[in-house]
Amino acid sequence: MVNLLISQLRSLNRGWEVGMAALAWLLIPLVAAIGAGMWGSWANRTRKSRGDGPELDGYARFRAAMEKPHSGT
Repeated sequence: MVNLLISQLRSLNRGWEVGMAALAWLLIPLVAAIGAGMWGSWANRTRKSRGDGPELDGYARFRAAMEKPHSGT
């Protein structure tokens, strides 16, 4: 009778271990997803927008340089 009770306790304990292992494997991607969401929100935080001014100025300088006649050799 005692052996039967001990074997049943072992099977319950084994089921507990399997359940906890499955829970741990499910928590790993959940923690990773939460971490990725936090990093994404931090990376996409509001920054001072500087507009298109510097880029358009650089493009205007590029066009002016390309339109200059160059001396032929």
